Amino acid sequence: MAPCILGISIASGAALRRPHLGAAAGRRYICLMEYAFPIVILLAMLAVLGTLFLGIINMAKGGNPRRSNRLMQSRVLLQGLALLLFVIFMLLYRR
Repeated sequence: MAPCILGISIASGAALRRPHLGAAAGRRYICLMEYAFPIVILLAMLAVLGTLFLGIINMAKGGNPRRSNRLMQSRVLLQGLALLLFVIFMLLYRR
């Protein structure tokens, strides 16, 4: 796959070959996803970190133990989601 800059594929001789619109739209979609998917993974990891800190702060303050337990359960679910997204990323973008 050719490298992408701002969602536009850069291929040698691309100006000489004019692919049909479907192929161009597909390449543009893939190029955009190469930038968007890592951002989604980063947001999922930040959500895990935020939930972890909220749970630790709640436990340290001696807050409601039920709320702490719920935050830790949410952290585990978010961590699983982040890991799943990362595995998908690694499978899709291995070269």
